[in-house]
Amino acid sequence: MPLVFVVAVVLTMVLLMRNRVLKEKYAVWWAVVSIAVLVGALFPQFLEWLSRIVGFVTPANFTFFSGVLLLLVISVQFSVELSRLEDKSRRLAEETAILRASIERLEGGAHSGVPENDVQA
Repeated sequence: MPLVFVVAVVLTMVLLMRNRVLKEKYAVWWAVVSIAVLVGALFPQFLEWLSRIVGFVTPANFTFFSGVLLLLVISVQFSVELSRLEDKSRRLAEETAILRASIERLEGGAHSGVPENDVQA
């Protein structure tokens, strides 16, 4: 069953990237999850060994902890990306306002910002 999950995730990510719906940097996380599930499915003794090394009594606890940790890392990455996009949006809005003001000043204030088609006679 995990092998079906891995194949489905990989095919979905390839199709989404091919159609330019998903960027490569986000598909990396899905690849990491797929590889981890594949390794855990093919080598369950590795998961038991790794959970003992890290200090977990049962592999299930280690799996849940790893999932929560991965979600936390992804949340931080998305927060950083969102902050960058907000800054870029604000900067573009400011530059647009400056350019609009410059154009209006050069036109001598003839353009009031209302399209001519919307002006009622």
